[in-house]
Amino acid sequence: MEYLKEWDKKYVWHPFTQMAEYVKHEPIVIERGEGCWLYDTDGKRYLDAVSSIWCNVHGHNVKELNDALISQINKIAHSTLLGLTNVPAVKLAKKLVDITPEGLNHVFYSDNGSTAMEVALKMAYQYWQLKGEKKRTKFIKLGDAYHGDTIGSVSIGGIDLFHLMYKELMFETFKVPSPFPYRFEGTQEECKDYSLSMMESILKEKGDEIAAVIMEPIVQGAAGIIVHPEGFLKGVRELCDKYGVLLICDEVATGFGKTGKMFACELENVVPDIMAVSKGLTAGYMPLSATLTTDEVYQAFWGGDYGSNKTFFHGHTFTGNPLGCAVALKNIELFEKKNWPESLSSKIEFLHKMLDEEIKELPNVGDIRKKGFMVGIELVKDKRTKEPFSWKEDVGRRISRRIVEKGVFTRPLGPVLVMMPPLAISEEEIELMVKTYKEAILEEFGT
Repeated sequence: MEYLKEWDKKYVWHPFTQMAEYVKHEPIVIERGEGCWLYDTDGKRYLDAVSSIWCNVHGHNVKELNDALISQINKIAHSTLLGLTNVPAVKLAKKLVDITPEGLNHVFYSDNGSTAMEVALKMAYQYWQLKGEKKRTKFIKLGDAYHGDTIGSVSIGGIDLFHLMYKELMFETFKVPSPFPYRFEGTQEECKDYSLSMMESILKEKGDEIAAVIMEPIVQGAAGIIVHPEGFLKGVRELCDKYGVLLICDEVATGFGKTGKMFACELENVVPDIMAVSKGLTAGYMPLSATLTTDEVYQAFWGGDYGSNKTFFHGHTFTGNPLGCAVALKNIELFEKKNWPESLSSKIEFLHKMLDEEIKELPNVGDIRKKGFMVGIELVKDKRTKEPFSWKEDVGRRISRRIVEKGVFTRPLGPVLVMMPPLAISEEEIELMVKTYKEAILEEFGT
């Protein structure tokens, strides 16, 4: 299988990867998966500590999900949703309306998290145009936000390392500081209030220009697993209601059990006007996403005839793909059968306990941020002063490489080590994962 490694280096351009650095190391070529484990072409196995980039839920090679795909592919693999519909797409739309926060009654399909957010942006923009409020063309975003890599989703992003390169392509937005307690001089409550006050000042001054506030609810994933102070999401919802703007929640990373609730919005009983889901939607099996919205938004697009100009002119070739929808339906059925996420509480408690006991007090661990199965371990030069490592110092990647060598696959966010395993992970596997991270951190810093 050595030829695969050479072909990979020669022909494959990897995402978020400096290829000149990548080719210095021997590629890991994954051949198969079983449970929470990945197996490469050399026969080595790796515990999947980041659920194949935050999307795998039940583990790999799950019979029920496999069977759902096989059953559907024996009927039809794809048919368009332009002028037609299909059985799994209809059934999944009804199921998504049933399980998401009450009031999100309409489902628009696309292919991935980025496109789901593009749909949300265009939907919110056109909503206000159809309502006659032509000035409402701007969006409020959070600092360090990440919503995908298409140009619209990049415009509402806030991570300079990822987004600044494309600034000439982006549309104008208003940015509010992310409520990041570890990097804020004050209490959690003060941190929350500061960000909310900054948001309100923009809404007071520019409210008639704002189409929507956009945010990842409760946890900002790519920012380094920033966990918002309690009450921040609810406070944003209240501001949106007060100033008459839409709230768009990006549940691409946080949805499907990862925060301990089916959707992070439920942690504060918030219903957004528009919500995007992907990643865990198909349990990591197929590319599929959905953007859900309320009757209020949907009705603005309702016109008597084609010439009314109320059509939402957006779509994708694989919108509502039957294979993706079929496996998503089986995924949700398995959630219900396993009583997830309710039955995951003891496992989450065990993970948090292990982190506190094994990693929290290590000298170069500044902060452990955790919500459900979403964990970020921030490495710092000085624990007392919180002096950070820069992205360029590459400390997270060096340690992550050590972790992978020890048989646990992970990928960092700069100086933040990430854990986001499949929900199906066992307590024994959690213990192995945490202790492997600990060993690698100690080896890196010589402690």
